[in-house]
Amino acid sequence: MLWSWYARVRARLADQAGQTTAEYALVILAAAAVAVVLIAWARSSGKLPAFFDQIIDQVMGDANAA
Repeated sequence: MLWSWYARVRARLADQAGQTTAEYALVILAAAAVAVVLIAWARSSGKLPAFFDQIIDQVMGDANAA
């Protein structure tokens, strides 16, 4: 009795393995789409180069102070 229950549970989990992989793939695709939109916005607004310039200036200031 226990073995038949175990076999049913194991078969059910094996059937869902492909579904889980597909869900992970969809989440990764959605995250990539959000990243593309964010990068496109940052490039068009000119904020990305200003952000990196600010970071480099801050790092250089910290390096010169040390």
